[in-house]
Amino acid sequence: MLLASDTQLNQKSYYEASVQREPVGAPLQGDTTADVLVVGAGFAGLSAAIELARRGYRVVVLEADRVCSGASGRNGGQAIVGYASGQEPFEKQMGKANARLAWDMSLEAIALMDQRMAEFQIDCDRVSGYLYVADSPRKARALEEDLQSLERRYGFKTDLARGADVQEHIRSPRYCAAAYERQSGHLHPLKYGLGLARAARSLGVQIFEQSAVLDIQRGATLTACTTRGTVRAQWGVLAGNCTLGEYGPRVAPELAPRIMPVGTYIIGTAPLGADLCQQLIPSNASVCDNNFVLDYFRFSVDRRMLFGGRVSYSTRTPKDLATVMTRRMAQVFPALQDVPVEFVWGGFVDISMNRAPDFGRLGQNLFYLQGFSGHGVALTGLAGKLVAEAVAGQAERFDVFARMQHRKFPGGSLLRTPSLVLGMAYHQLKDLM
Repeated sequence: MLLASDTQLNQKSYYEASVQREPVGAPLQGDTTADVLVVGAGFAGLSAAIELARRGYRVVVLEADRVCSGASGRNGGQAIVGYASGQEPFEKQMGKANARLAWDMSLEAIALMDQRMAEFQIDCDRVSGYLYVADSPRKARALEEDLQSLERRYGFKTDLARGADVQEHIRSPRYCAAAYERQSGHLHPLKYGLGLARAARSLGVQIFEQSAVLDIQRGATLTACTTRGTVRAQWGVLAGNCTLGEYGPRVAPELAPRIMPVGTYIIGTAPLGADLCQQLIPSNASVCDNNFVLDYFRFSVDRRMLFGGRVSYSTRTPKDLATVMTRRMAQVFPALQDVPVEFVWGGFVDISMNRAPDFGRLGQNLFYLQGFSGHGVALTGLAGKLVAEAVAGQAERFDVFARMQHRKFPGGSLLRTPSLVLGMAYHQLKDLM
């Protein structure tokens, strides 16, 4: 994993350019104690810290880089109901009742996100509305079948358009079907994440930046070791996702084979005219297609097109990224063909084999949260709440996810990346057919 290049590319993001960060927090110095140690100051770790502090626990968060310097601070900003896996893994493994519980919790995740914005006065450009789109008759049929299934089984309704009616939702020659729903939406992820950090600190949470956890000694008491100090705690929450093993390969090596780092990239245009934005996406919704190698995009609050995609399974940043992404954006919106691109950024997100979230325990007192698979903006908040419930002895809802069976990626540490590159090429070919 090319973590250094990932970090450098992230520093060029529109999100970093449009916020004023506080000075870098002091790293951990010396030895300290807490009730709960949280590793990772992204959405999941900060959400866990907030919920734990509310319950009266003393919480220390150790962050290897800066608050929300990973996927939480540079993603597409799309807050989506449901799961990247769809409902099928839940239904097959857990039955209808628990599948319904998992679905309802995904709706709760959106409500919880909005609740935190209101309570802690987090201004993060929140917009409601989401468009699912399909670019071929085959994909249109699949989209319609999926949405009909969600309505029939879970009461989830969308406004489906086919053919010429699609242009009422999105002015693009690329799509032959679109479905609009109002519960999902989009936001500025870094503004949201920095707001969560402020909220956590206001509740007494200690956050140490530039304090990578190199190892955790397990037992009745956990001891986390950094280069400059230690934290001893009764409970631990691992929320580092795909960067956890990069910074601390001895922390939880058994977790690495269960997820895979996948590169995803975004360009940001110069600001556009209000009339053009209204013409292209009248509802100002966030948009995502249903291809395996998907495109996702939306407008920022200052009317920039933020266009994402160009997934890479090789852990290397693709060459000519700006050129390739700009060409892809122009295929979706010919009207943007000559618009200047001012930002290019991206990095790794974690995916599980079946794209379902992977939550669980290592022993009795060390929890982990990973495998959000592109649906983490809202779902991470719920994950933090569920792990806090489990620490407090109310693990029923956490265990809905912990019981999910996950397969390891094949090929071991040497062969799984080449295998996934070949697999991605196969699915790209299917998307084109």
